[in-house]
Amino acid sequence: MYKLITSSLGLLTISLAFAQPLHAQDNQVSIQEWVVPWENSRPRDPFVSPDGKVWFVGQRSHYAAVFDPQTEGFSRIDMDDGTGPHNLIVDGDGIIWYAGNRAAHIGRIDPDAAAGEQITKYPTPEDTAADPHTLIEADNGMIWFTSQSSNGIGRFNPDTGAVEILTVPTPKARPYGIDLDDNGNAWVVLLGTNKLAKVDAQSFTMTEITMPRDAARPRRMAITSDGSIWYVDYAEGYLGRYDPASSKFEEWQTPGRQAEGIRGSGPYAMAVDAKDRLWFVETFPDPNRFIGFDPAKGTFISVTDVPSGGGTVRHMYFDQNTNSIWFGTDTNNLGRAQLPD
Repeated sequence: MYKLITSSLGLLTISLAFAQPLHAQDNQVSIQEWVVPWENSRPRDPFVSPDGKVWFVGQRSHYAAVFDPQTEGFSRIDMDDGTGPHNLIVDGDGIIWYAGNRAAHIGRIDPDAAAGEQITKYPTPEDTAADPHTLIEADNGMIWFTSQSSNGIGRFNPDTGAVEILTVPTPKARPYGIDLDDNGNAWVVLLGTNKLAKVDAQSFTMTEITMPRDAARPRRMAITSDGSIWYVDYAEGYLGRYDPASSKFEEWQTPGRQAEGIRGSGPYAMAVDAKDRLWFVETFPDPNRFIGFDPAKGTFISVTDVPSGGGTVRHMYFDQNTNSIWFGTDTNNLGRAQLPD
């Protein structure tokens, strides 16, 4: 049994629904992991490039690296000490963009350039965006990003280097995960409070949306094809949905929360696949648990342990070409979860 909460911005109602027992679910994913050759470097935030290779950053050891699934080989590009790269994305031309989280810049990596000439840095304002956090590219080539400690949401123009920043009205809101809807608007989960934020792409103005539970602390998010905003509540162990059309929330207790209480959950990394199924990782358990949820059925469909334990899985990337999800672990692994059809 799992708990479903539905809410508008007014009255909160709670109802119960029944889900298949965890031991009876047969949709376990197949997870393969590769040990990253640079010890204790916190490999994270992989992204599949157009050529099928997988780029990621080493947050603790200040590098960007690429993994070739065909040869299972790794190579890396070193950054300056103190960069603290938190995230990267790869654009359609194969250019890598990374968040210089500890060094107030967005970096551009040209993998085909000569050694020592591959990285170009674009400073971000140290008073409003000192710590670029998570990047996402819009269809028009603009790069949106969050800045957690600076309490900002930004937009970067790769053609000009210009950076625009909006400060979140709620103090210490900690903007974290980010995604874009079909109209190019940015949606952000605010880890330091129980709110979502929407930034209108045309007017570049922000709206905050309050969740029904005061203790909620959303950390990552995804948007399904119907425009629903999905998020995971890291603090209390919920998967949530917000419908922008009706301004209503629905929330489900995660399997770990339902079975073990708050300490059995800690949902963090999150992704959506081509069938609009949601996937996230419960990071409080050891090993971490890779969870699937089918919105069409309103039920959890899969629970799989991360073989290395995971430590903490922080961010994930869905590769439609292979129907798989890539992730990094605090146990120094790069992982691929092959999803069921």
